[in-house]
Amino acid sequence: MIQSFRLPDLGEGVHEAEILGVLVQTGQSVREGDTILEVETDKAAVEIPSPFSGTIAEIKIRQGDIVTVGDVLITFELSLEEEPAASSIPEKEERLVPQEKADDKKSPVPAAPSTRRIAGELGVDLRLVQPTGANGVVTADDVRSYAEKHIRKGEKTAQIPRVKEESPKKGAEDESLPDFSSWGEIEKVPFRSIRRATANRMTVSWTTIPHVNCQDVADISRLEEFRQRHKEEIETAGGRLTMTVFALKAVASALKSYPQFNASLDLEGGHILLKKYYHIGVAVDTPHGLMVPVIRDVDRKSIKEISIELEGAISRARERSCSREEMAGGTFTITNAGAIGGGYFSAIINYPEVAILGLGQGRMQPTVLAKSHGRHEIVPRLVMPVVLCFDHRVADGGDAIRFQRRIIEALEDPDELFITMT
Repeated sequence: MIQSFRLPDLGEGVHEAEILGVLVQTGQSVREGDTILEVETDKAAVEIPSPFSGTIAEIKIRQGDIVTVGDVLITFELSLEEEPAASSIPEKEERLVPQEKADDKKSPVPAAPSTRRIAGELGVDLRLVQPTGANGVVTADDVRSYAEKHIRKGEKTAQIPRVKEESPKKGAEDESLPDFSSWGEIEKVPFRSIRRATANRMTVSWTTIPHVNCQDVADISRLEEFRQRHKEEIETAGGRLTMTVFALKAVASALKSYPQFNASLDLEGGHILLKKYYHIGVAVDTPHGLMVPVIRDVDRKSIKEISIELEGAISRARERSCSREEMAGGTFTITNAGAIGGGYFSAIINYPEVAILGLGQGRMQPTVLAKSHGRHEIVPRLVMPVVLCFDHRVADGGDAIRFQRRIIEALEDPDELFITMT
């Protein structure tokens, strides 16, 4: 029999992917588990294994296509041992079967990330929900309706969260462009993969969050001396002692005192969600776009541990081998433009986080230092720009300045904060 394979649910709110490579051909025999496709999401590049043993009947996609969860990618002619019992064969294979029948347990259930979140909160198995959306998509209302029919007596339906369906943002970019080729030569570069995903996320963040930033500097002269003393030790262990490593530790410490910056805003539920864990993302500049691997439980790790873990994460990001799990679950983000010579800049918050810290390049500058008996002295010091961008709905300017100063004070006094290197 013919069996369709649809783009599966890749988790973590991923609902579309770009086809990087099709590794099979029509008529080719495959076994379950053989790699048949390579796809890339906004999280990572992923190899897709075959869910069946059989022969490739039809390939419905090609390299460069953008596909969404639930789209049919490949159809298989199943081998005899793979064919389901006659009583379980759907009446019409190409449509999505009713979820109550669950004829094909390997097929994903198409649904928006917000719908999946509601289903998780209500304890609803999406496979049991009858879809009413276009092309068999389960909607948030489908989940709520199912829950209302099955909740225990005495429970109020008002307890069921009402979350709007996510949809692409419309704006000025939808307007038609002029024919630029009438003025000269042009080149068309595909707007895909990580660049496209980054654009979507930045649009959501910029149009949703009222961004405010505060700028300051940190005198990292002592920190640089500390770094020079210990960098060989860290390199021997397989890490690299950079300013980002120190910033990770300083931020984790400051977040404990100012939890409103380790949060997300739930407008529908009317809550500020304060996270009790400290998973900090680090923006990595790669040849294929910006990636943000997450260093987990930074507050529980030493400088050496963070250095090694961060170096590995950066390497995997540049090699496009980060797992989806490694790119998810961040509570705060750090972006360091200093390594490529950047100074002051205003970063866009990594939604649904509420703050991001930007670091510039440390440069020698004349600095006025107080001496004894009211005297002052101008000396050269290594000074680094520090810019905090935050969501003004969640925190006020005073909170932001105090939070930023806590980070700066830690960076200016490394011996106290980074007392242990093991």
